[in-house]
Amino acid sequence: MNFARVFAAQPSLPAASLVSVESDLSRGLHAFNIVGLPDKAVEEARDRVASAIKNAGLTSPKATNKKIVISLAPAELKKEGSTFDLAVALSYLLSAEEIFFDPTKRVFAGELALDGGLRPIRGALSIALLARNEGFTELYLPHENAAEASLISGLTIYPVSNLIEVITHLNVKNKYTIPPYVPLPNESSSAMHEGVSLADIRGQESAKRGLEIAAAGRHNIALYGPPGTGKTMLARAARALLPPLTIDETVEVTAIHSLAGTLNGPAMREAPFRAPHHTSSYASLIGGGIIPRPGEVTLAHRGVLFLDEFPEFHRDVVNALREPLEDAQVSIARARGTATFPANFMLIAALNPCPCGKYGTRQCTCMPQAIDRYRRKISGPVADRIDMWVHVGEMPPETLSLRLPKTKDETNEVKERIANARARQLERFKDAHGISTNADMGPKEIETLAQLSQKAEETLLAAARTMKLSARGYHRTIKLARTIADLAQSETIEPAHMLEALQYRAREM
Repeated sequence: MNFARVFAAQPSLPAASLVSVESDLSRGLHAFNIVGLPDKAVEEARDRVASAIKNAGLTSPKATNKKIVISLAPAELKKEGSTFDLAVALSYLLSAEEIFFDPTKRVFAGELALDGGLRPIRGALSIALLARNEGFTELYLPHENAAEASLISGLTIYPVSNLIEVITHLNVKNKYTIPPYVPLPNESSSAMHEGVSLADIRGQESAKRGLEIAAAGRHNIALYGPPGTGKTMLARAARALLPPLTIDETVEVTAIHSLAGTLNGPAMREAPFRAPHHTSSYASLIGGGIIPRPGEVTLAHRGVLFLDEFPEFHRDVVNALREPLEDAQVSIARARGTATFPANFMLIAALNPCPCGKYGTRQCTCMPQAIDRYRRKISGPVADRIDMWVHVGEMPPETLSLRLPKTKDETNEVKERIANARARQLERFKDAHGISTNADMGPKEIETLAQLSQKAEETLLAAARTMKLSARGYHRTIKLARTIADLAQSETIEPAHMLEALQYRAREM
């Protein structure tokens, strides 16, 4: 047999792509070529594969007098990374009749070391998801990636340590088999958060209430006030308030971070928390590059994007948040390709009222032009997409006294209320595709699922005229009131819920 085909995958967002690794041997001057739009890492697979096969005790492709062509199909798909090494080696060995096995229903992924060992790869979860969806039954990949890939049910995962092991397992002449990977029980995540808790923040009860509402419905929130009042601590305390991800969200978020190389552990069961510095570039925050790559808004998917010193970000970066805040995704077009990345996150912005932070007091040294320029960095369309504006004021020194007894840790109580509110939302949206929180609702869901009492609607209409709410602001206020009602375990939105939601829409800075 001079021709063989095995299957691999190109991991990418939003989904991996199936790649057929075809090997053809023919007589002639020796050559070893890989075709199919490979990048440098894929081209270098020739040397890695040749050394790995030699050190496995088989005939190296470079020791033959044949012309070897490895084709990665489809040819128009850009092939990147070292994921294809294992598939290339097995395809060659099968075509050279060094081994015999049935490649159907099997997908192979892994980077080969020169001694034949397998190194872990990025994007293993997206490969597993593709394999299952395409009808494959077996996936062979490095043992470090097995736990991650095992999140996908309906697929037998074989953890592989080296090339000899997989060859011995596949060869029909041998009886040795690699034991399939058996997932371990989910580890408890109760000790995941050891950072800031609500009990560490003295006072600021109104800000804590606003943070609870935002976390319950995944609403965007801005914390503004003088420096040193606890805005950053409040934002970081939000991490401990968010409920664990659902199974579907775990798979979605883990696939993103696996591909980006930011995955810690086999799976991300906690909502991600991203806090880029205010000097971050457009591409690092939104995504981009010659070949489109995901940015911080995608890494924060299903979690929190915390932007401290919000007006200090470049104006173009701030304005670029319009689309992901509205559409929950980012579309990037470049000369080398286009990509659409998920970006459904909760924005927490922290900012001072002016450059010096002392606006409204005698200590303020800012010129009117500087204040105006500082505030204009946050454009109207961006501000309108922020559901809640919460003032974090200065606290009297007595509140900060270390001699005062520390308040009980209210984090668990608040987290329980948030979890109950999220459970009500999941039940409400069980038949709505792609919606899990109140912030995800569109006009159709607002009309059918956000029930307002007559007095609450009258309150909203009166306030909309007075506050000159835009259509977006009108709908976002209803969604915010729906979350407040969920926290109060109310089936309908009452005037008290609407009034509390309206007070957060007022931007007084």
